[in-house]
Amino acid sequence: MTTKMTADEREQFLAGTHIGVLSVAGAEGRAPMSVPIWYGYAPGGELTFATSPDSQKMALIRAAGKVGFTVQQEALPYRYVAIEGDVVGYEPTDAEEYREWSIRYLGEEAGARFFDGIKGFVSTMITVRVRPERWRTYDFAKEQ
Repeated sequence: MTTKMTADEREQFLAGTHIGVLSVAGAEGRAPMSVPIWYGYAPGGELTFATSPDSQKMALIRAAGKVGFTVQQEALPYRYVAIEGDVVGYEPTDAEEYREWSIRYLGEEAGARFFDGIKGFVSTMITVRVRPERWRTYDFAKEQ
């Protein structure tokens, strides 16, 4: 018996609605930076997330060129997917995509209201694209 997810299971899980935890190598002498973040992913594709171009997070991502990323299910049965991957692109954040993320994470009404309040800021953000290369998974339900 294995507690690892299949390729399809892990991609479907990562494509679900979870708060991700982004990890990137820290500045010299510092521990890695790990921060919660909204993200997008479609099975077989690239992981995407958006951030301010002037943030410490972005500076570390550009320096490292690779990130770690984890999502989990906090209720039984516990599950997680963790990836490591190279950054494969940076692009201006698409406002409609960020609006969709806002609704995905906050619901239709609250997401639309949140997005309307920050849409000017969204136009300054950068979307980072990551190609998942190494996967670690665990599915507690498979232990039973």
